[in-house]
Amino acid sequence: MPERILIVTDAWKPQVNGVVRTLATLRGELEMMGHVVDIIGPDRFRTFPCPTYPEIRLAVFARRRLAKLINDFRPDALHIATEGPLGMAARAWAKRNNATFTTSFHTRFPEYVSARMPIPESFTYGVMRRFHNAGSGTMVATASLRAELTRRGFERVLDWTRGVDLALFHPDAPDELREWDSLPRPVFSYIGRVAPEKNLAAFLKLDLPGSKVVVGDGPALAGLRRAFPGVHFAGARFGEELRRSYTGSDVFVFPSLTDTFGLVLLEALACGTPVAAYPVTGPIDVLSGAAPGVGAVDNDLRTACLTALERGERGVARAHAELFSWRHCAAMFRGNLTQLTAADITD
Repeated sequence: MPERILIVTDAWKPQVNGVVRTLATLRGELEMMGHVVDIIGPDRFRTFPCPTYPEIRLAVFARRRLAKLINDFRPDALHIATEGPLGMAARAWAKRNNATFTTSFHTRFPEYVSARMPIPESFTYGVMRRFHNAGSGTMVATASLRAELTRRGFERVLDWTRGVDLALFHPDAPDELREWDSLPRPVFSYIGRVAPEKNLAAFLKLDLPGSKVVVGDGPALAGLRRAFPGVHFAGARFGEELRRSYTGSDVFVFPSLTDTFGLVLLEALACGTPVAAYPVTGPIDVLSGAAPGVGAVDNDLRTACLTALERGERGVARAHAELFSWRHCAAMFRGNLTQLTAADITD
């Protein structure tokens, strides 16, 4: 198997999202397995703010410097994680050198672009299909996404699951005061990026008992604060404070219709908090085969919330989360990689 693994990504620190968490955790697991791993992100280049997402920085004039970084590292395997400027530059380097590489599909950019500009999803999917089909395989996190992309003409779609940090995310200690105990119960929470594609208004407008809590930051935060003054917006949280945000909630609500997985689903379950979601890619995969106590999915999100509240069992939720391992995720990733040869590193 490859020993020197290079990952090129447009999503990297200081961004806070599922792609960054996945890649950072993956690197740690691969290194513990004996591999040498480097991640090339926008932090090594001149950048400009992404339109509509200024906190996300995109690399500019990256090709020459990226080629040097690749050649200096001399990878045994190259993985291109995103379809942005760095991903495009890495793909161009690989095509120029007739080098093999793998890719991964993390984000539904066609839907996001179509929601903001008059560009059909079919056009953007065509662009992404050409990008990914140039590689030796495209890794996806769920079976439903693999089936969808295959229907759209993506070739060599590979399974690559996700995991959860079971040491960090765990239920309350018996004598621990729960977060949100000052709010009327039950507490329905959303934890994650506060962005338009997360479909948060679908949750916040629901007629539910108790309280609604939003933990996180993002470009939609100011508008949602104005639109829903009765919601408790707690801002971004990390580490132990983040764990308490999950454990203090009675139901974790995931209103997204476009996520390709949803790491926060596993984090909530690991903390013993049942989840409520739509029956779409991500939730249906994470909850597939699970006992009723883990939560509920329904086309009526209010019904899912109330069902999860009624049937949720914290021990059952935690037990289901324990099925997802970051070590297994890393092993699947390593198994999907393709080998470069010394002749490939010539640019």
